[in-house]
Amino acid sequence: MRAKSTKKRLLSLLATAVCLTGVLAGCTGGNSGGDSEASSTPTVENEYKEKYDPAVTLTTAWGIDPELKFKNGESMENNVATKWAKEQFGIDIKSLWSVTDTNGAFATKLRLAMSSGQEMPDIVTVGDNLLAQDLIDSGMYQEVGPLFDKYASDTWKKAMEQDPNVWNQYSRDGKRMGIPVLDYAYNNDYLLWIRQDWLDKLNLETPKTIDELEKVMDAFKNQNPDGLAPDKVIPLSIGFKTSMNTWMGDPSWIFGAYGTLPFQWNVAEDGKLEYGSINPGMKQGLTKLSEWLKKGYIPQEAALWDENKTAEPAVAGTAGIIPGPYWMSGWPLLDTVKNVPSAVWKPIEIPSGPEGKAMRHGTQFVNGVILIKKDMEHPEAFFTYENYLFDNYADPAPGSPYDNGLFEKYDYQLDANGKQMPIDQIEGGYVNVVRYLLVRDGARIPDAQMKALLNLADGKEPETKLEKDVAVNYGKETPAAAKVLLGQEEISYKNMFTGPTTATMKSKLDYLNKIENQAFNEIIYGKNPVDAFDTFVQTWKSGGGDQITQEVNDWYDSVKK
Repeated sequence: MRAKSTKKRLLSLLATAVCLTGVLAGCTGGNSGGDSEASSTPTVENEYKEKYDPAVTLTTAWGIDPELKFKNGESMENNVATKWAKEQFGIDIKSLWSVTDTNGAFATKLRLAMSSGQEMPDIVTVGDNLLAQDLIDSGMYQEVGPLFDKYASDTWKKAMEQDPNVWNQYSRDGKRMGIPVLDYAYNNDYLLWIRQDWLDKLNLETPKTIDELEKVMDAFKNQNPDGLAPDKVIPLSIGFKTSMNTWMGDPSWIFGAYGTLPFQWNVAEDGKLEYGSINPGMKQGLTKLSEWLKKGYIPQEAALWDENKTAEPAVAGTAGIIPGPYWMSGWPLLDTVKNVPSAVWKPIEIPSGPEGKAMRHGTQFVNGVILIKKDMEHPEAFFTYENYLFDNYADPAPGSPYDNGLFEKYDYQLDANGKQMPIDQIEGGYVNVVRYLLVRDGARIPDAQMKALLNLADGKEPETKLEKDVAVNYGKETPAAAKVLLGQEEISYKNMFTGPTTATMKSKLDYLNKIENQAFNEIIYGKNPVDAFDTFVQTWKSGGGDQITQEVNDWYDSVKK
């Protein structure tokens, strides 16, 4: 579940600099070994270069974020980043087509191109996992493992080694067929944001357990310190229109208090993978949500609210608690003070259940895949481009000529004293230029962002690009929130199934997700008793769930180390 454009902008801010210091580690790494005589590449033009002359062409296709801005008469096909690629590397990025990516338009157009025999892009970055699997299975895109081993820089390889499992869902019979797009560690892990000013006025302590949380929610609603009528207060702003396991307004930690996480695969007591939504602990969580709905602690429209909708009462000043990532202090919670000047949001830990249990879903280190076409003439040129980003952009050293951003007056601007200005003060408007790059977010080293945040939380003055972006553009609670998050590192549980879509998933998963959503909503809203959960489990198992569980565990057995 990916966030909307404002989230994308914020999450890109901590990785928007290119520096010129350092060498391209590994640039010639593939050309010095015994297998580098290029028996399969008869012309010297196919060997890795730091800059190509004459220029080489890479084709691609773009799904344009509907919120992406352009300036200076530029377009997706011709902009500051495509010109940079040509000048810096001798790489001419040719767009086969682009489409504004609303309602899955990019996936639809790419599928159409694939099925109708149109020219397919040499390099394509795909975030939709089902589409990625279909492209891999089409046979149009090549095994990338040997290319990565030969050409990727040491920096990129080390970043990938932080979680070797990132390759799993893009592998077939041990062959790596797509290069994972790395994301920051803990980016979508969540904690609770609470109105500290309300707590203080009510002389309440930070809630540590579900029982304590209930007392706080009741006080927020029925003794509201801002004088709001009970029917105007949403003590806990959550929504589950998308799923019970999402990135903001997420309710899955409520089930975590009873030992499971829905909508993901967890390790069961017998060591096998279990689909969290059918674990018996779900009954207690559903019962609790139903109670909270009746008492008005959660929104009456929670089943209709997506992630962004849950932020609205928080920003309006009528919500007391919202689950979400550590970076929410910057967006959207920074805007609450425009409506309620006295509002103070603070990050707190996920509360525990009656047996001391707490769980939250963990962030995968991957949020997409890069595919390389089989008959691409210069696949090594892509590594020239991406190695540079990993070596000089992912975590740039202080003092670099590009230490403040990627392209001046696009994603950064300096004031008269050479200090970075807030992005909303950039002349002509901020542009999220990482969206112009071939790979989403350019290049990310999973642990780099959290290291920068912890440095700031410990009082360090911002020096690096990642640190300066937090200090200038994020809410002041962001570093503290990162520290709270890592204080509960042990309760973070990633989805343990990271393999390709199984055969039964392709035919049955939409149906199973639909009946899950319906069954849970009917229990929460009191249309069915909680025992209807048992009926759902049986229907899920007989409707394809048992077969999917078998397929998932067959995969898990094949990759367990």
